[in-house]
Amino acid sequence: MTRFSPSLSRPLALLAALLLVASGASAQLLPSYGSDRAGTSGFQFLEVTVDPRGAALGGTAVATADDASALFWNPALSARGADTQLALARLNYYADVSMSYAALTQKVGAFTVGAHVQALDSGDMTVTDEFSGPSGTGETFSYVGIVGGLTVSQALTDLFSYGVTAKVVRESAADVAMTAGLVDLGVAYKVGDTGANIGIAIRNFGLNGVASGDLPRTTVEGDPVIEDEFEDLVPPTTFLLGLSYDVMRTADHALTVSGQLTNPNDNAEQFNLGAEYVFGGLLALRTGYAFGADEANLPSFGFGINVPGLGDREVHADYGYTQLDRLGSTHRIGVTASF
Repeated sequence: MTRFSPSLSRPLALLAALLLVASGASAQLLPSYGSDRAGTSGFQFLEVTVDPRGAALGGTAVATADDASALFWNPALSARGADTQLALARLNYYADVSMSYAALTQKVGAFTVGAHVQALDSGDMTVTDEFSGPSGTGETFSYVGIVGGLTVSQALTDLFSYGVTAKVVRESAADVAMTAGLVDLGVAYKVGDTGANIGIAIRNFGLNGVASGDLPRTTVEGDPVIEDEFEDLVPPTTFLLGLSYDVMRTADHALTVSGQLTNPNDNAEQFNLGAEYVFGGLLALRTGYAFGADEANLPSFGFGINVPGLGDREVHADYGYTQLDRLGSTHRIGVTASF
């Protein structure tokens, strides 16, 4: 079916209304702490967007993730895809830090089940203390963060779906590790044939992380001590509410705009906007912007290419680029398959 919007006023009005209502609701339910609580939660790698499509769209994927990357954004969306979906992604982060992501979903009867793993590795870093100075002690350590999750989702109707993900997260540095159990909750609603989709998710909700291990160090007096008592870490719980709208959709052209409210428990809320243009079902061009994100003063962008000639199978190669003022640029690549 061909659908054209008579003007941009309808989608923009819908986006504005959604974000306005979401802002008021979140202020009541999830207050925006801003800089007062910046950096107060642990497991920070869970907040890093790993899939290239979502990053290129400015982080506005809670209502639009239509492949196995839905397990990162909104588990409810995994019920809308093909019978089997696979996603692999790689992020080259700042300071030679890397992150990898893999997800798989499979329809089983009326349900869709899925599994995903996400891992960050800092590589070797030099141990420094108050005695060695910047040159270090000659020792090295690394930070590793890893999370694995299992998802169950269901499409109750052609318009409404829900999903739940249970996951275990662990981060370690030197000989100290922190572990926690978390859940993601999500719902997705397609607003009939209007071209609008709404997604709501709460990510990384759960108990505080508990530490184990010990850390030897030397005091200023030269006495060796073993640190074995650490504070629990609060998980980075985030509330997401977004809307996407098909401005245009024909056999050869499709244009979707999306808006999202992102409200974390450890920083100020963000308003995200994104747009995706698809030509001939083969090439997708994407861009987005996150209002309120620290140092993010330039739009993100990226593209996706559909690999043709595979019959009923759909394989996409994706790229996403983002940049922060002082930290520099990041590159994400990924492959998704549906069959």
